[in-house]
Amino acid sequence: MNIHSFNSHLSPPKLSSMAFSAAGSRLFRCYNHHLWRSPSFSKLRPFSEVRFFSVTNPRRPAIRAKRREARIVAAVNGEDGNGSVSLKDRGISGERIVPTELHKEATEAYMAYAMSVLLGRALPDVRDGLKPVHRRILFAMHELGLSSRKPFKKCARVVGEVLGKFHPHGDVAVYESLVRMAQDFSLRSPLIQGHGNFGSIDADPPAAMRYTECRLEALAEAMLLADLELDTVDFVPNFDNSQQEPSLLPSRIPNLLLNGSSGIAVGMATNIPPHNLGELVDALSVMIHNPEATLQELLESMPGPDFPTGGLIMGTLGILDAYRTGKGRIVIRGKTEIELSDSKTKRTAIIIKEIPYQTNKATLVEKIAHLVENKSLEGISDIRDESDRSGMRVVIELKRGAEPPIVLNNLYRLTALQSSFNCNMVGILDGQPKQMGLIELLKAFLDFRCSVIERRARFKLSQAQARSHIVEGIIVGLDNLDEIIQVVRKASSNAMASTDLMNKYSLSQKQAEAILDINLRKLTLLERNKFVDEGKSLMEQICRLEELLSSKKQILQLIEQEAIELKNKFATPRRSMLDDDEGGQVEDIDVIPNEEVILAISEKGYVKRMKPNTFVAQNRGTIGKSVGKMRVNDMMSDFLVCRAHDHILYFSDKGIVYSARAYKIPECTRTAAGTPLIQILTLSDGERITSIIPVSEFVEDQFLVMLTANGYIKKVSLNYFSSIRSTGIIAIQLVPGDELKWVRCCTNDDLVAMASQNGLVILSSGDTIRSLQRNSRGQTAMRLKNGDKMACVDIIPASLRKDLDQEVDEHGIWKKGTRGPWLLFVSESGYGKRVPLSSFRLSPLNRVGLIGYKFAAEDRLAAVFAVGFSRSEDGESDENIILVSQSGTINRIKVRDISIQSRFARGVILMRLDHLGKIQSASLISSAETEPDEDEIIQLLGEVSA
Repeated sequence: MNIHSFNSHLSPPKLSSMAFSAAGSRLFRCYNHHLWRSPSFSKLRPFSEVRFFSVTNPRRPAIRAKRREARIVAAVNGEDGNGSVSLKDRGISGERIVPTELHKEATEAYMAYAMSVLLGRALPDVRDGLKPVHRRILFAMHELGLSSRKPFKKCARVVGEVLGKFHPHGDVAVYESLVRMAQDFSLRSPLIQGHGNFGSIDADPPAAMRYTECRLEALAEAMLLADLELDTVDFVPNFDNSQQEPSLLPSRIPNLLLNGSSGIAVGMATNIPPHNLGELVDALSVMIHNPEATLQELLESMPGPDFPTGGLIMGTLGILDAYRTGKGRIVIRGKTEIELSDSKTKRTAIIIKEIPYQTNKATLVEKIAHLVENKSLEGISDIRDESDRSGMRVVIELKRGAEPPIVLNNLYRLTALQSSFNCNMVGILDGQPKQMGLIELLKAFLDFRCSVIERRARFKLSQAQARSHIVEGIIVGLDNLDEIIQVVRKASSNAMASTDLMNKYSLSQKQAEAILDINLRKLTLLERNKFVDEGKSLMEQICRLEELLSSKKQILQLIEQEAIELKNKFATPRRSMLDDDEGGQVEDIDVIPNEEVILAISEKGYVKRMKPNTFVAQNRGTIGKSVGKMRVNDMMSDFLVCRAHDHILYFSDKGIVYSARAYKIPECTRTAAGTPLIQILTLSDGERITSIIPVSEFVEDQFLVMLTANGYIKKVSLNYFSSIRSTGIIAIQLVPGDELKWVRCCTNDDLVAMASQNGLVILSSGDTIRSLQRNSRGQTAMRLKNGDKMACVDIIPASLRKDLDQEVDEHGIWKKGTRGPWLLFVSESGYGKRVPLSSFRLSPLNRVGLIGYKFAAEDRLAAVFAVGFSRSEDGESDENIILVSQSGTINRIKVRDISIQSRFARGVILMRLDHLGKIQSASLISSAETEPDEDEIIQLLGEVSA
């Protein structure tokens, strides 16, 4: 909640006149206790505006208290009847009566108290990521010299230093804060190194402060306390104006995101997850190089939080919400393994290796035992905690015949083995609490870090200039040593000598004093050369600092360089792993058969999964069979055959790829409308899926060939897509006006056949296409004429290329003939033909291509396929082609029924499209499919008769 709107949420206190003395006194005693002692009080409210100068003392006699209460009641119920309160203050200057409205005074006083809690206790600052108590503890340890290279000191000594100089609160709050900064299960990167009992993940309390010792971690020194003495931050008076303390620490990386924070204030709270140091620096570098970087680009470097206790982060939707808006729900699971506990009886056990962040392990074990005892959790015979110094190990032995996945899912559902971390990224920015997303947090830190670098550079520049000024004077003195000695000897006093030097050699007073202070051993030639070298070094340093201050780019480069140094020295591997599952309890992949399925996707983004026998082979030239109901103005986009367990890669027109298992798409009948893709994938507004690729397994020697509408092509290793977030990752960089249209799977030895809408064809080898990273654009595939665009691409497998090579002559041209394989062309008007592959020759990319189809005036190419690799005994093609019209009508045709013609022929009718629009998509399918059952035949006959 923004602090400007905080006042509107407060309703005036409804206090009766009799209740005011008790409730009001308690309220303002609490208010005064925190307000007077808060170091931020002077900023919150001027002293002259305070109305209540005295409060009820409960130790006074009851009679005097009753009289005072009567006076208040009389004031409230006065003749004016306006509900005002008159309070009497007996000060040095005498009695003073201040009339004020009760609800107004209560509102203002409570607001001041709330702001005191927000700024002075509960919420961290966005810039250094610390609350005031944590900042004071680190500064006090820095003042005591407790570096990582020095011996430990008693925690009681540190707490006493903090309480005596900086923090106006009790020792319990300070010691608890110190302990938390030393716990490796609370902070991802602890800031304090503890020696002794600092608590445990079982919520065991730490030892008393007189028994524990501490010192600073090296990371805290390098990240938070470096350059503190170089005027990088402001120092302010402490609570009693006796000491100076830093208002901030000059953090080099966003500590608020590194270690997170949690706190409850008045009317608002904060809960920020920790992150991996290396990934955080990478995300900061992305923001430095591209201030307009999108959240998608930041997620490439920092995919999510990294909790100190590890675990599995289920899904990325909560992470995306938290990074975008500052508020989101992240589901965390403990990391488990299934082991064979008894080989004879085949009994198994579930081993808990890691638990969710902020989960009490002892309480978790007790909860599981309680559920087993109450028979709420079945299949468990024993549970024991075998954790030790080497790591966590909770053994859950299962009964004979118990299914480990089922028991594990019940543990996730009933216990804290799966819990939620509710992100609420609120911090202090410009003196006000504010909820921020990831981009806003990083920008706020960069602005702060730039100011730190500038202040440090100005401080060093002033020191270098002052020293350079002194060195120049010393060199002048050494160059005129004999004359200066005479001047000094003749002077009657030090002041007169200094004045004479200043007048004779045009020196400043500091230069003259420096010459007078120089001792005899500095008068040698060697020492003069040292001063000359020092002067040159100082001039170089001054030039560098002035250049740095004049260039925002160099400042950002220095910020990145210092952050990378911390990454190289202190970064550790990620502990929390990311899982695509969005927190579901049941894994359907174990019970769903891996059978062949058909996927159909419409232009409007509706998808459905059907059985292969839904469509049967029909004769060439027939109308076809409807794919089912379609939305208004919708039409079919893509159609493919895959396995239920396959990973389906969804490529959008914006160059983003998403992934989901095929069985995640609900199975439905042919007449169903399908499921919106937005319910399965996290698509942005206006984003369309243009190509889908089924992948059974991700192997090293396979690639994805991507072709855009404007003719850019590239090849990317399939391994880059083995782990895709639910929010998608970048597959290709697109130029404005271009879109990703086709993606195919291939190897380096495959042949790639590309065709344009005007029927021009290029046949090229896969190894001629460069293998690039995901974030690249690619190379030109074909020289397109005006008005022409790419129509399709297909792959000729390497296993069949050997037979083709035998048909190639010495010039690289296939021998003429009508035997297969062929290129099958399908036009938008429903015509098609087969052209022998021997009619085309291999050619490099970026060529015009050969004519493969001679079209009529208004016709264009819809698809091209390499066919004839699967043949029957008579040598003919054993494949079927499924044609889908824009209206959703589907026709399945045997490839062998399509005529073999020349490159310039028009072809034959494959599908009549009188009122069905154009051919929208086509897909090859094996002809060895089961025939339709009786219900399908009856349904089909009914449609024909209708």
